[in-house]
Amino acid sequence: MWNRSENQITIVLIRHGATRANREHRYLGKTDELLSKEGEMQLAEYKRLQLYPDIDFLFASPMKRCMQTAKILYPELQPVPIKEWEEMDFGAFEGKNHVELQADKRYQAWIDSNGILPFPDGESREEFMTRCDKGFQRMREEVGREKKEGIKIGMVVHGGTIMALLSKYGKGDYFDYQTANGKGYICIVKNIDAKPEIMKLEKI
Repeated sequence: MWNRSENQITIVLIRHGATRANREHRYLGKTDELLSKEGEMQLAEYKRLQLYPDIDFLFASPMKRCMQTAKILYPELQPVPIKEWEEMDFGAFEGKNHVELQADKRYQAWIDSNGILPFPDGESREEFMTRCDKGFQRMREEVGREKKEGIKIGMVVHGGTIMALLSKYGKGDYFDYQTANGKGYICIVKNIDAKPEIMKLEKI
């Protein structure tokens, strides 16, 4: 695919803008919720402040909140949807917040496991990370056909997707990479053709 020293590229990971469920601190996974008006306004302000770098390629989770964010931030680009990057399936916890789950013994068990246990009727972290990585491989194949030097790839995804990919290819733990709505990371990645490795990580 790419033919240059260490195959270095820039990847910009952006978490979608805020939704009503985000504002209420609810688990928002498979529910295909749109951005809130406040979320749209916040993204427009971040864009005005030039928080987001120019990119050559744009990929996104196909869920509405991500596609809507991609359109606001990069209206000149058509995002390529990557289904494997949909947010984690929170199962029985979907749509609920911490207060509503306090009396649920399954929730306390999940907290005590540091998020390792599968969500009841949902996904485990391991399953989710494997799924997100399959999407990353699809993205690599898509961009690799272009053979373009110095490319910058934009990814508008979910907070969980960002944590899954950065904990796999970076040096931190899964929860080290939590990020607010509309924020994210700019990564310099080497060996993208073989064994990707994050060389530099900067917060947006």
